[in-house]
Amino acid sequence: MDKAQTPVKVALVAGEHSGDILGSGLMAALKSRYQDVEFIGVGGPLMEREGLSSFFPMEDLSIMGLAEVVRHLPKLLKHRRQLVEFLKQQQPDVFIGIDAPDFNLTVEKRLKATGIKTVHYVSPSVWAWRKGRIKGIKEAVDHVLCLLPFEKQFYDQHDLPATFVGHPLADAIPRESDKVAARSDLGLAESGTYIGLLPGSRKGELARMAPVFLHACKTLKANHPELQFVAPMVNQARADELRSLLTESGMQADVQIVLGRSREVMSACDYLLLTSGTVALEALLIKRPMVVAYRFAWLSYQIIKRLFHAPFFSLPNLLAGRAIVPELAQSDASVDRIVANMEQLLQSDNQALLEQFDSIHQQLDQSASQVAADVVSKLLKN
Repeated sequence: MDKAQTPVKVALVAGEHSGDILGSGLMAALKSRYQDVEFIGVGGPLMEREGLSSFFPMEDLSIMGLAEVVRHLPKLLKHRRQLVEFLKQQQPDVFIGIDAPDFNLTVEKRLKATGIKTVHYVSPSVWAWRKGRIKGIKEAVDHVLCLLPFEKQFYDQHDLPATFVGHPLADAIPRESDKVAARSDLGLAESGTYIGLLPGSRKGELARMAPVFLHACKTLKANHPELQFVAPMVNQARADELRSLLTESGMQADVQIVLGRSREVMSACDYLLLTSGTVALEALLIKRPMVVAYRFAWLSYQIIKRLFHAPFFSLPNLLAGRAIVPELAQSDASVDRIVANMEQLLQSDNQALLEQFDSIHQQLDQSASQVAADVVSKLLKN
């Protein structure tokens, strides 16, 4: 592909690790199209590796749950105000907000009002809750890049330009994951039945979910002494927190902690017990039977349960349009319910489930970063 010669300034803002992955892929694709491209905004280590100098640490935006956001609101508002002023001075050719809608949509609206083209990468879950937000999204955004096919249909109904780009994880994860190789790389026994535990990457998530997961595993271990458990932790701090919880639960001898390498751990395991979010999509693409369980902070749940209207909260079920994996929320995410659903997986051959996972993988594999870069390039030309 011949690179365009005109200098281009692209602003991007990502709010967490998954956005950092999306942003870095898009930046690499844009660099292949433009000989002279400058990146500004907010991102993590992957985006910085592609040439972005982050205006403030991305971790400052990595806050989940409505109650948690309220606690950090003054700092978030200050960051947003300073960022908008900086971007108005810089006058980028396009602004790309990657997920983090509560932060990015306001930035997009203020920049669009000055004539800067705006793109939102990863549709807000407007189809699931607070549908009235579509009016604000239309005011803020010139184009939405959707990771999921049903999202584009929603925007088409509301006359907002949108493109289904597929999901970068579907591009990155092979159609078949090598369990034997993954176990060898992690130093796990080639034989045996492994359950992967992914109770969340944030401190609050881990505190809420890990004790429930560990007590469920204790029961499963009593029923099936041959079971082994592996838990990947995103960093040393989370690993230390989980190690303390293992000691409290008496499971320290039964759960192996791995620092990082969550995808390899999922590939090495036979079954997975995990929280909702992108990790459930990764599990689907790696094609491992799973139980999805999640508990929100109490105040966040009181607000969300009144506004959420989608039939499911886990991505595998949303993509399939039906319940193909067990999903347990709030009080349903109990030790007894988790054990019962894991027992069902252990006793099934799960072949039909894995075929459904593969079908969804094919649907999502669209070379997302390249398609997203095509959309941004067309906006720049116009």
